[in-house]
Amino acid sequence: MGETRTSKARRHSFTLKVSLFALMCLAGAPQQANSAESGVGFYLLGSKGPFAAVLPGPGVYFQNDVYFYSGSAGASRDLPVGGRVIGNVDATAYIDLATGLWVVPTGVLGGSLALQATVPWGGQSVDASLDAGGILGASVSDTVFTIGDPVVGASLGWHNGNWHWTTGFLVNVPVGDYQKGEIANVAFNRWGLDINGGVTWFDPKSGWEVSGVAGFTFNGENPATNYTTGTEFHFEGALTKTFSPQFSAGLVGYYYDQITADSGSGARLGDFEGRVAAFGGTAGYNFQLGQTPVSTRVKVYREFAAENRLEGTSAYLTLTIPLGVKQ
Repeated sequence: MGETRTSKARRHSFTLKVSLFALMCLAGAPQQANSAESGVGFYLLGSKGPFAAVLPGPGVYFQNDVYFYSGSAGASRDLPVGGRVIGNVDATAYIDLATGLWVVPTGVLGGSLALQATVPWGGQSVDASLDAGGILGASVSDTVFTIGDPVVGASLGWHNGNWHWTTGFLVNVPVGDYQKGEIANVAFNRWGLDINGGVTWFDPKSGWEVSGVAGFTFNGENPATNYTTGTEFHFEGALTKTFSPQFSAGLVGYYYDQITADSGSGARLGDFEGRVAAFGGTAGYNFQLGQTPVSTRVKVYREFAAENRLEGTSAYLTLTIPLGVKQ
């Protein structure tokens, strides 16, 4: 049976209420994700969280993520970076990611279609020791502040009652500022494709929400280092409670596992398959700026059980604003 006018109105009302939460979880963008070549993958772990599988209503949205990461790898954990092998690494990244999202007004395959583009810019600082035949030697440091690789993508979303689900893809476009031979880079200098799917259950009456998103990242070769990162798997989850129209809070986490080996003449450490997990907390706050609704969210993750990766702490501060929403 088709929807009644009342059920349609309720559905559209719910979509508008949660659209800003959902948008905050849509952007997967290039940054310090700490895996694969240079301990970095283009998919940003922890970028998806609460309401990850709920697409906003038709319209244009702007999201800005301020992302911070600080991590390290001890002397017993080497990393291939910029064609070199380094150890005893301490790294810090501070990136701003500006994302535009357009949810088209017409339905596609019975769901909603969203198109997005993200441009990252910011800095990275790395201190390490060079590895010479298995022995750590001279210290090396590098700092960069520049523009990274843009990421474009699309998502399809559906819903039925309290259930919502999406599927989509992201493409890393290697046109950012990459410096060959340097150990600090914001850009990746390789094509990348991430395919992902997610499910959200949200009960508006109780305020409880559960989300899970899984995906696979496929990487092209970095021609500057002749290094091809293996296929990467990632899973992100969230459990939150909406306490009022303004405030929500809960738990977040992720798990990463590289499932195929690195390859190419630049893969001097062999397979170098990485793994890490993280757990943390999140809080969201909504308010009005004049007539414009604004959503903000903070997420903090602490990593553990890292293998062939940095291990550290990451934090996000996200602001989301609708630029034009169809009522």
